[in-house]
Amino acid sequence: MESFEYLAPRTLAEAFAALGNGKRSLMLAGGTDVIVQLRENRRSCDQLIDLKHIPELMAVDIRADGGLDIGAAVPLAELYGNRDIARRWPGLVDAASIIGGRAIQSRASFGGNLCNASPAADSSPSLMAHGAVLTIASAGGTRTVPVDEFFAGPGRSVLQPGEVLLRVSIPPQPARSAVFYHRFIPRNEMDIAVASAGVRLVLDESGDRIASARVALGAVAATPIMVPAAAEAVVGQAPVADTFAKAGEAASAAAQPITDMRGSAAQRKHLVSVLTVRAFEHALQRIREGR
Repeated sequence: MESFEYLAPRTLAEAFAALGNGKRSLMLAGGTDVIVQLRENRRSCDQLIDLKHIPELMAVDIRADGGLDIGAAVPLAELYGNRDIARRWPGLVDAASIIGGRAIQSRASFGGNLCNASPAADSSPSLMAHGAVLTIASAGGTRTVPVDEFFAGPGRSVLQPGEVLLRVSIPPQPARSAVFYHRFIPRNEMDIAVASAGVRLVLDESGDRIASARVALGAVAATPIMVPAAAEAVVGQAPVADTFAKAGEAASAAAQPITDMRGSAAQRKHLVSVLTVRAFEHALQRIREGR
């Protein structure tokens, strides 16, 4: 590992000044990915900027409109340890509670997981299913990006030099809706998804038909992907097994996986169909149970 300078700015202004000093910078919102990458010489920098001392990036706000703002450096354990968040956004907890182990979750953050931009990241499909919006800040101001437009390729995002991911915002969720996220891993010791699916299911007022849906997949393309065809396949239909099977077929058709040491392309296409169906089933169960 090459030597680098460690900086711990206390304000966004200090962070932007550091980013603008001409040195090669990497940002640390938890360090559970970037420290490993630096140690293995997969990445290098002149300075590592620790964002966990900036109040705006460590704030959590349950908004009056029913939405949720999560600072980009908020530890995952703080989210699932918050009873209100766990009760109102269990689809977030689905992801937050499986990213690494307990020790990792006390440091790792949704922001860091997103910015690492792994196609197999657990945060991405869950946040995409929720319709999350990201606020990105720089010395020149802020801009917002839907989370499903944030990824530019494996390990790459739309963040520009001098920009920092400030927060993840979950909009108010529709009535009679629920989100469910899960993944397939071959064994507990291999903590990277072979395939994953996040689904938001919304029922109409009668509860007998599907009003809308969102389907997001991970680990089966160069980036996490939305599958509009899977959502369209279920809208207006009864929330039953045959309907969910149509979404599974559409998800499998949209997947563009590779074959690697964790699984074959054929296996991944099969898995996303199964995972999508099961995510719909579990989301329906959450609606029925009022969760």
